[in-house]
Amino acid sequence: MGRTGLEIAPLVFGGNVFGWTADEATSFALLDAFTDAGFNAVDTADAYSRWVPGHSGGESETIIGKWLKRHGGRDKVLILTKVGSEMGPGKKGLSKAYIRQAVEASLKRLQTDYIDLYQSHWPDPETPIEETLEAHEELVKQGKVRAVGGSNYDAAGLAAALKAGDGKTRARYQTLQPEYNLYDRAGYEKDLEPLCRKEGLGVITYFSLASGFLTGKYRSEADLGKSPRGEDIGKYLDARGKKILAALDALAKRYSATPAQIALAWLMARPSVTAPIASATSLAQLKDIVKAAEIKLDRDAIAALDATG
Repeated sequence: MGRTGLEIAPLVFGGNVFGWTADEATSFALLDAFTDAGFNAVDTADAYSRWVPGHSGGESETIIGKWLKRHGGRDKVLILTKVGSEMGPGKKGLSKAYIRQAVEASLKRLQTDYIDLYQSHWPDPETPIEETLEAHEELVKQGKVRAVGGSNYDAAGLAAALKAGDGKTRARYQTLQPEYNLYDRAGYEKDLEPLCRKEGLGVITYFSLASGFLTGKYRSEADLGKSPRGEDIGKYLDARGKKILAALDALAKRYSATPAQIALAWLMARPSVTAPIASATSLAQLKDIVKAAEIKLDRDAIAALDATG
């Protein structure tokens, strides 16, 4: 992952589903199967899944913590979590005081004494970036965090953060977690990608399957009721979205694969991308997405997918 010294397999499990669309028992089974298949990184955030009625945040970290305690082998698993999203009145942002408070809560839920990658979930315009990075550096020196990164930064914000981070009194972001997939490309490719490559950052993409659209499960308005995330997918059902699905279908047939596997393999083939994040709520879905790591797209296949953008 960039210059962190941490090494991950080419797919990261998205822990937003734990305690939401995957209950505790299912989550344990998914984590067992994912790590048994040779993968080692799980991404979450303290705020997952606060958006669910009756939830207060921390549900995903709590499940991961219970699994870690039962599973053992903490040194074989990389835990990536985030800070900054609202966790209640007065509990949000990237101030030094709040980061100190939030990390202790995350460590307690995760039942561990360190976090492998601690990420600023969203830029905080009310806190100077220098203060945020000083707080992160403090955690690194205390051994509570091994490396830090940013999520949802634009190029200007990321450049400012990198300029401010000296790795001595202020931590340097070593990774970026942007939204990036075959459909949502411009936001990353135009300005962020060149900066990440120049600065040697690891890049872990989220919404890698465009909320499930790139699995091919949603082909028409009638399909949107198939999952709790369906309401977010209507925006992809335009001419370009259908062009992307057609290209995925053709390559899935050629590679004896599924559209999801091809979409993830395209991300894995991108030189600037360390690993995409993808979620699963069943063992069948998990079995599907982990096979993406076995697919090596040739130049023609990559060019065909690139041309859909």
